[in-house]
This record gives sequence, structure tokens and C-alpha cells, in this order.
Amino acid sequence: MLLVVVGGTAGYVGFGYSVLDALFQTIITVTTVGFGEVHRFGRGAEIFTIVLILAGVGTAGYTFSVLIETLVEGWLADAFGRRRMVQEIEAMHGHVVVCGWGRVGRSVARYLRAAKADIVVIDSAPERIATVEGPCLLGDAADEEVLRAAGIDRARVLVTALNADADNLYVTLTARAMCPELLIVSRAATEPAVAKLLQAGANRVVNPQNLGGIRMAALAIQPHVAEFLDVVMHDGSLEFRLEEVEVGPGSPLAGQTLRSARVHDRTGTLVLGIRHRGDTFRTNPPPTAEIAGGDVLIVIGDAEQVRALRTLAGAPAS
Repeated sequence: MLLVVVGGTAGYVGFGYSVLDALFQTIITVTTVGFGEVHRFGRGAEIFTIVLILAGVGTAGYTFSVLIETLVEGWLADAFGRRRMVQEIEAMHGHVVVCGWGRVGRSVARYLRAAKADIVVIDSAPERIATVEGPCLLGDAADEEVLRAAGIDRARVLVTALNADADNLYVTLTARAMCPELLIVSRAATEPAVAKLLQAGANRVVNPQNLGGIRMAALAIQPHVAEFLDVVMHDGSLEFRLEEVEVGPGSPLAGQTLRSARVHDRTGTLVLGIRHRGDTFRTNPPPTAEIAGGDVLIVIGDAEQVRALRTLAGAPAS
């Protein structure tokens, strides 16, 4: 289109038109508005105009149609895309809200997706949120409206993975005030922030630097154990996985010992630990250890075995 306009203007200038008159004549010719000739055409100008019409009218029509199509489709695609995302988030229940799409947030999301968990990501930077694949929201994670739009009232867990401790603290306070029963896992960049985040309402506080140091030390001292735990927890290449299973109050397991419950015989899973409600873990529990409603069993087994145990643990006693 630019070449047609420049060529048409230069051609009419060659026939004695001023630059403005030549540009005007070119524009009204290729757009077919029909204002008439600026100056009376001679034989050469008529032939040139015929060529300009044949070359320019189609070019102008195609250019305008592509421009309008791009603008309309781009706007509509963006609007419909946002609407689909809102509907997808509104349909979620028991999902995980991840606040912050930095290195820690992306790592959290990668493992959650490997575990088939639904995720909604919140970040305040447009360039970062544009790289998220899946439901996401652009905004301040400490804003109640943003958290509400992420479905925090229907979420299972909130993960605050922002860079600054103050930001994680503010998000934790806001989320705890909105949802008293929500499980909140917060990131801490410094040791003093751990106690403050716990006081603000976080259920668990993680310092990535400390965890990285612990893992490196474990690899240095017990490399096979550390690698085995990594494979079982995150790799997925082994058939067996470590899982946690909560025992329902009406489950036939409640009130029995490990021996009488015959967990391994009935499901194939191996119980590695038991955590009574509000208590510490009891690792390698003996056969006489009692199971109560609300206990959490730490077990190892394949997917089918764990599924069978979840069914047994959640089923009401007959």
C-alpha cells in the first residue's frame, strides 16, 4: 500500500502536480471515493491513472480488510480468552493458588502439574504472566478482589512465592482473614521472617535456600537415599510413590491397630508413619499402633494401591 501511494504521488508529480495535489489525487483514486480529477487529465495521465487504479484499488481493499480483521479478531480473541479463563477459574474447586511467577513459583507449579493438581497463578508483572500456560490473573496478590477472582474461597491451598518477605506476609494476612480454614504455604527469604509468617497465619513456611543446602548436604553424605527420595517424590519414573492419606472418622480403619486393620494385606500399601491430629509424626509404627479418625497415614505404594487405601480410609464403617 505504501509503495502504491508513493508511486502514484511520484507519477502525478511527473505530470506537473504539486506534491500535495499528487498525494490527494492518488488517495482518491486508489480508495475510489470519486471526488474527480484535481487537474484535467491528458492522455498520459489517463493511462497512468488506469494503471494506478488496477494496481491500487485491490491493494487498498486488501490492506483495509486485513487491518480491520486483525483489529477485530485480536480484540475478540483477547476478550473471549479472558472470558474463558474466568469461567475456567470459576469452575475450579480444591485447586492451588500460586502467588508469584518467579523461579520458585514456576518450580512449585511444575511439580503441582506433575501431580495433576489444578493451579491458578497470580502475578503483578505483565511480562511474567504472559508466560503462564493455564489459568492466571494479572494483579496484586494482596488485593482481596484478585484473590477472590482466583477462587480462594474454593481453593485447597495458597502458596505465596513472592520475592519479598513483606509481600508474602501481607498476602498471608489477607488470605487468612478471608479464609480461616485455608492451608497456606509461604516462602521466606530470611530466617526472621519465618516466625512472622507463622504468626500471620501461614501453616507452613519454607526457606528455599535452607532446603537447597539440606539437599546438597544429603547428597554429599547419603547420595543414594537423597536420590531415592527425589525419584519417589518427584521423578515419577518409579512405580511406587510416597503419599499421604487421611483417615475419615467413619472409616473402618478408625479405632483399629495396624495389625487388625490389615492395611498392607487389603491394599498393598506400606505404612511408614502416622500423624495423629495435632501431634508429631510416629515413624515406623509398630503393628500395635492405633489408627484414629483424622489421622494421616504416610504410605508408599503404586497408584492403584494408594487409590484402594484412600477408598478404604474414606469409606464409612458398615
